[in-house]
Amino acid sequence: MTDNPFATHEVFNQVPPPGDVNLFTADAALREAVAREGADWAADDLARYGAIAGSARGRELGRLANEHLPVLRRYDAQGRRLDVVEFHPAWHEVMAISTGAGLNCLSWEHLGPKAGAPTPGRTVARVAGIYMAQQMEPGHCCPVTMTNAAVPTLMHQPEIAAEWLPRTLVRDYDPAFAPAGQKRACIIGMGMTEKQGGTDVRANTTRAEPAAGGGPGGEYLVTGHKWFLSAPMCDAFLILAQAPGGLTCLLMPRFLPDGSVNPIRIERLKDKLGNRSNASSEIELWRTHAWAVGEEGRGIATILEMVTLTRLDCAAASAGLMRQALASAVHHTRHRTVFQKRLIDQPLMARVLADMALDQEAAVALAMRLAGAFDRAGDDAGEAAFARVMTPAIKYWVCKITPAFVYEALECHGGNGFVEEGHMARLYREAPLNAIWEGSGNVMCLDVLRAIERTPAALDAVFDEIGRLSGGDRRLAAHADAVRALFADRDTLAGGARAAVERLVCLLAAALLHAHGPAAAADAFAASRLDGPFHHTWGTAKADTAAVLARFAAGE
Repeated sequence: MTDNPFATHEVFNQVPPPGDVNLFTADAALREAVAREGADWAADDLARYGAIAGSARGRELGRLANEHLPVLRRYDAQGRRLDVVEFHPAWHEVMAISTGAGLNCLSWEHLGPKAGAPTPGRTVARVAGIYMAQQMEPGHCCPVTMTNAAVPTLMHQPEIAAEWLPRTLVRDYDPAFAPAGQKRACIIGMGMTEKQGGTDVRANTTRAEPAAGGGPGGEYLVTGHKWFLSAPMCDAFLILAQAPGGLTCLLMPRFLPDGSVNPIRIERLKDKLGNRSNASSEIELWRTHAWAVGEEGRGIATILEMVTLTRLDCAAASAGLMRQALASAVHHTRHRTVFQKRLIDQPLMARVLADMALDQEAAVALAMRLAGAFDRAGDDAGEAAFARVMTPAIKYWVCKITPAFVYEALECHGGNGFVEEGHMARLYREAPLNAIWEGSGNVMCLDVLRAIERTPAALDAVFDEIGRLSGGDRRLAAHADAVRALFADRDTLAGGARAAVERLVCLLAAALLHAHGPAAAADAFAASRLDGPFHHTWGTAKADTAAVLARFAAGE
């Protein structure tokens, strides 16, 4: 008998920590998609990043950044206005890791200090990094994504691009609150929504008055507010405000050319459901200086390319959350015994996990195919048309299924998944965000319809790709005819847009898996997502569970 009166039991049948997992080499679906979409040259770099992001240290940084939340300091001890947000060192470390891997600039490095020809597959490589970064720490992906996405908008104003691109297209991170010219690197944010408008940015009331003559590249004085300004310690923000000529895009820096602080007043930080490591703020502006990017009245068109790129990252990020959730569930069930069997060997649990794996395989294939279209769109009109339709469509489907998917993974952990010491509670809170950010579900579906209405041939480009991938498969061809009919029925399409978009995305996913995925996953996905009834829960699809789940063995 022990002398310790508190040693009442031995801890056993509890799951060991996952240890160091390389998020790239352990993910067969990601590796294969990167290679076929033209970024195989980046495999070594992605493996290096995956080793860091999936390490025990990477997970600890994510925990620390979310337990020690950003703090707003409005004033100093003497009452002078500061308007700065302080972050835990873990936040700065994950920012340095991801910018060091080029996730803030990889798509555009050919325009920056390392000028040269654009590298094929560059967007694919960067999006693969975002997919893994989300698994390490989701909040920091916001400023990283915005900095990358700002580039095509900045290029609408050449003199502004010439000033700012050399500061942002560098693989570095400088957290100092200082004028941009004194920093090694800068990050860019954006602020579009206001209290009264949200998605309807045309309802913005913030005013931009010309400081002199105004016009493209001209200085304006901005008065008003922004209801959501995420990552308020960015070095500059792209915003929308009402100029005399209408809604206009402007660049609003934190510091002015003379080195003084631009009057951006941070009123409070949002107390959010998730994404808590990333400060989201409400700000007030009073004669705050900003410079027009593009023409007055063309604000939405000017900033649209930025929004499109951030939507791509939303889809990839949600696919990353799905991967992390499912990998955690598989790890738990492989090490937990119930009723004298490992959980994963219980037939019903195996079917649940395999059914979930079908959607995760599909999400990766869709996100990386879309990234490939972005890379090829400049030289291929068909790829550009594909991207116009499928960016909102893929964002809709992947982001929409993620919350329920993560919940199902949480349930696989039992009670341990519901406590804050683990990571599933944080992951669950994170899951809804990407479906809201950059346009909620209805907005995405309406954007699909608008894209088709403006360019009817764009839908043909999508079906051409589905036909190519299907390789004459009769089942997929029949479903393609049925989905075409949904989009042709204009009387019901407005109210039935969600069903039509979901069917279109699932059809494309089935075709991608048919062409490139493992046969067990391809057959089960098509049978359950296309042939079967509406998909309410996981665990109902019939699949070769061992074959489907074998791809999750790496890293154990």
